[in-house]
Amino acid sequence: MADMATVQPGAGPAKAPPSVIVVFVCENSARPGRLPTSGMRYRPEEPDFGWPFPVQEVVVPCSGRLQPEHFLKAFEDGADAVGVVCCEEGNCHHHEGSKRCRRRVEAVSSLLGEIGLGKERLILFHLPGSAVQDMALGAGASAPVTVDPTLGQKLAAVREGIVARVAALAPTPLRATGLSEDVPYQLESEDDSD
Repeated sequence: MADMATVQPGAGPAKAPPSVIVVFVCENSARPGRLPTSGMRYRPEEPDFGWPFPVQEVVVPCSGRLQPEHFLKAFEDGADAVGVVCCEEGNCHHHEGSKRCRRRVEAVSSLLGEIGLGKERLILFHLPGSAVQDMALGAGASAPVTVDPTLGQKLAAVREGIVARVAALAPTPLRATGLSEDVPYQLESEDDSD
């Protein structure tokens, strides 16, 4: 009994906080084509990535509508990594949406690198879009449009890309330090300058 070390309650190896991952997903990526209608709005179909850990997925009507502040807000809120899944360029319902998204991701990645957070925290993926298939059905295509037979592999590639990136990243310093909510920011009422 004398050889046993005494362990204090609550003492032990410090555990790293769980990773916070946010993934923005275009609602038109990775879904089969469907007949466009003017009177009915379809519910978004989210692809099943089979995440091995909790991921906050945010489904958006088009990745091209994402603004830099959406990515930056996720990082400000403590995300260790942010992923963006958009349609392949050339198969976007909004024509230039995927290209616009790519340019914004590149700009924000560059900014993250400049401020020292690390540009590798923002990741862009492309999945098959559905614009071409939807337009074919709307134009009277007789054959049913099928899902890409390699879709499962492409979803797995996105999942593995996120998993590998998160494993290589240290927790974000923004979550560790954060802004103190105890002391509100106040402006000085007196000006000491001459």
